[in-house]
Amino acid sequence: MSITSLVRYIFEPRMRALEKHQTQGELLQRRVLSHLLQSAKDTEYGRKFAFSAMKGYDDFINHCPVNTYEELKEQIDRMRHGEQNVLWKGRVQWYAKSSGTTNDKSKFIPVSPEGLQKIHYAGGFDSVALYLRNNPKSRLFDGRALILGGSHAPNYNLPGSLVGDLSAILIENINPLANLVRVPKKETALLQDFEIKRERIAREAMNKNVTNISGVPSWMLSVLNCMMEMTGKTHLEEVWPHLEVFFHGGVAFTPYRKQYEQLITSPNMHYMETYNASEGFFGLQDDPADKSMLLMLDYGVFYEFEEISSNFSSSSESSNTSNSRIVPLWGVEKDKNYAMLISTSCGLWRYKIGDTIRFTSTNPYKFVITGRTKSFINAFGEELIVDNAEQGLAFACQQTGAEVLEYTAAPVFMDANAKCRHQWLIEFSKPPQDLQQFAHLLDQRLQEVNSDYEAKRYKNITLQPLELIEARTGLFNDWLKLRGKLGGQHKVPRLSNSREHIDQLLKLNT
Repeated sequence: MSITSLVRYIFEPRMRALEKHQTQGELLQRRVLSHLLQSAKDTEYGRKFAFSAMKGYDDFINHCPVNTYEELKEQIDRMRHGEQNVLWKGRVQWYAKSSGTTNDKSKFIPVSPEGLQKIHYAGGFDSVALYLRNNPKSRLFDGRALILGGSHAPNYNLPGSLVGDLSAILIENINPLANLVRVPKKETALLQDFEIKRERIAREAMNKNVTNISGVPSWMLSVLNCMMEMTGKTHLEEVWPHLEVFFHGGVAFTPYRKQYEQLITSPNMHYMETYNASEGFFGLQDDPADKSMLLMLDYGVFYEFEEISSNFSSSSESSNTSNSRIVPLWGVEKDKNYAMLISTSCGLWRYKIGDTIRFTSTNPYKFVITGRTKSFINAFGEELIVDNAEQGLAFACQQTGAEVLEYTAAPVFMDANAKCRHQWLIEFSKPPQDLQQFAHLLDQRLQEVNSDYEAKRYKNITLQPLELIEARTGLFNDWLKLRGKLGGQHKVPRLSNSREHIDQLLKLNT
């Protein structure tokens, strides 16, 4: 009997409990809100807004304001200096340094002991539970897990208090028994220099029986390619014949899927998307045939959703938001684009996380990530979001056989000929034979999936055809390295109304 067949019993109660997500979404969420308010009623924040007197959601929205990081920054900084019972009960010692923002500000997200266990680790547990449910023949626990992580550093030199990538926090606090079935060793996993870390991970993992891998697709691909160079093998299953699943998240998988399918040709390979961020663990792909994810409703996260209007008023960092445009889970509708707000057992209250999603189902509540509220181009009323960009690139790649590694795009507001356009900088792992054809196909598909973009492109009156510049090999990694953001959970900004990032990249593209 395999080890997995024995371990499977541990996950079966949770598999049954997850069935409540199918029909009891509202009840689960109301229970979460009640728990959060009760737990935080004696904190400074809870006393200020009278959590103890709140009877339910209506009281909550009528008295508790919507927040961005700026509104909570002062309280979080006090918590980082050791103050207790500020936004959440007790002392919070761990802070996830947020990445994936479209500016240079660092955000330090509190990770309370309860949040660590009942949000972040709960998400990891459920990932395995759902995977085992969908794959009864799995031998997941008969080998090792390769888990990529970032690094951490002391927090204001306070004893036992650290700040770093969420992945590093999870590795640092993981049950010691888990280290028996994971690679690389902890010291390697927490190295700060990604280039050194990548080589050490490859060397430590290449001779292990790895059955599952977890991490951000871009950084995992870098590690795997390094290992393939070391081993001289062509396909990953030649190194790890029992590899069966990649738990991925952090960035959209679409640009990387073809590269993974070429690297891993085994018909037994599976891919499972997770939606885990510094602020919490929110969703899991529960059906391999469905690209949407199940919203996880019984963790320490209460969700609200702000409908994004056509004028993109939700795209700013301002918290000046009308409650009339915000609905709880039971008020959402399919096929609308929403900005997500969360209240969590880490002390975030009605917090605008910055991500946008679209529900594909409300029974159960399933969704796809459509982008970030600050990652879009709306310089001329075109309202281009990341979801549009991913669809356009996927179409152009399919038609030309090209493969995209990284990309970013920004507007050219007016050139020497008074013409406006979008400028795309793309690093290909497999470039198209005809760059202009690729650009045309991308532009064509963007018009098909975005009516506002199509209207602005009409007869080239407002927007000229997009401009595509091919990035040299390694450009985006070099840019991230210069900014001290190579590896971990750091991401390349995809779309921006500002030319700040693309201009920096273009200067390096020589």
